[in-house]
Amino acid sequence: MARRLRRDATDVERNLWLALRHRLPGWKFRRQHPIGRRVVDFACPERKLAIELDGGQHAFREEANEHRSMELARRGYRVIRFWNNKVLENLDGVLETILGTLSRDQRSG
Repeated sequence: MARRLRRDATDVERNLWLALRHRLPGWKFRRQHPIGRRVVDFACPERKLAIELDGGQHAFREEANEHRSMELARRGYRVIRFWNNKVLENLDGVLETILGTLSRDQRSG
């Protein structure tokens, strides 16, 4: 399933993937990464960070998203979520948030 999701990535996922690989050097990310029964959009396994992108369909799935985040947290992952339009409109801000989370986690871990 993860392989199919990587192959069928959305434009937003491709944009963020390229940015993670080229603009956050030194951090290793995986896309469509399996964690237990779940597959997250992006993960930095070394720092136990999961990054999820939410499109319009997720607005009606808040409870399911919360349950998913709690399940990932039980596996030791911190989850941060971004709306697709935020990635498209403010990629620099999204990357700053991700880098800030990685740096903060590194200082405390």
